[in-house]
Amino acid sequence: MFKVGDLAVYPAQGVGVIEAIESREVMGSTQKFYIMKIMSNGMKIMIPTGSAESVGLRELILEDDVPKVYEILKNKDITIDKQTWNKRYREYLEKIKTGSVFEIARVLRDLLILKNDKNLSFGERKMMDTAKSLLIKEISIASNAEETKIEQDLKTIFSLQ
Repeated sequence: MFKVGDLAVYPAQGVGVIEAIESREVMGSTQKFYIMKIMSNGMKIMIPTGSAESVGLRELILEDDVPKVYEILKNKDITIDKQTWNKRYREYLEKIKTGSVFEIARVLRDLLILKNDKNLSFGERKMMDTAKSLLIKEISIASNAEETKIEQDLKTIFSLQ
């Protein structure tokens, strides 16, 4: 159960703040909703409190989990399926939709590795940017660090300039 003012992560949208908990009538019955404002774009989302867990609303990772995310990103000893870009895209999208910071890290790592071998499709480039921004926002809040520092950490891991 979240309280007003709590930070939470909504799958594929990122970190947001619970601004209110309101009761609304929906199809004849009254339900409670979290009113959440996504920090990166200001979008507001209404999430039924009763199904918050099933839609993937979760607490931010702990600072202790940040090194695990970096370990996933640093593990470049993986093989990427040589399947069509649209099949890969669908698989990566499913991982991002889980809302798991670890799955998002795997998607970013895989796309950055793939980018070294071939040109990414427009959709893959957009997904890579989404995964990167979701990670940067959550890691920066969890570790109480500036987003620019986290972005620099990612560049260092992948030797990007």
